[in-house]
Amino acid sequence: MKKILGFIFCLYLLTGIPFANAQVSTWYDYDGVELRALDKTTARATTFKAKVGQTLKFGEIFVKVRACRKPPSVEKEESASFIQVWEKDKQNDESQWVFSGWMFASSPALSAMDHPVYDVWVIGCTGANPEPEPEPEEEVTDEDTTGEAPVEQSEINEDSSDTIKSTEQEEEVSETDKLIEGLIGDGAGETP
Repeated sequence: MKKILGFIFCLYLLTGIPFANAQVSTWYDYDGVELRALDKTTARATTFKAKVGQTLKFGEIFVKVRACRKPPSVEKEESASFIQVWEKDKQNDESQWVFSGWMFASSPALSAMDHPVYDVWVIGCTGANPEPEPEPEEEVTDEDTTGEAPVEQSEINEDSSDTIKSTEQEEEVSETDKLIEGLIGDGAGETP
């Protein structure tokens, strides 16, 4: 049952099949992955990087990376990699599948490899960021927001009550600022 739910979750995240009002986002392909492998008998943990399409050998198992994807940077930080793991039987020189599927960096138990001696999991995608740069924002002017041209200072009637009120407020603020600066300046070197 756990594997079926993991498979459905993988389909949802990676193929973009929408489920009941779910928002679908684009995942970007990276050209490498960082993996960590553990040999349970010796407690030897190794972190290594691999390119997509590359096959690595760790102990008696082989690991091939097929893909590594990440969502846009504005979304949850996640990495998913499709890897295949197999080992060769020394007695009859045949290969046996150990694992083939998507592994998620934030949820390694969701789709974990089951092997008595080795464990492999995804740390994250590596390589150049394929995500396109966001478009630069346009500068908004007063005319864009109101639909009218901005009023020049020379057009304002100096006798209007709005101008007098704003001048009085500026004088009050400046006197308050002077008082605060005086209080802070007087007690700057003293300790309580």
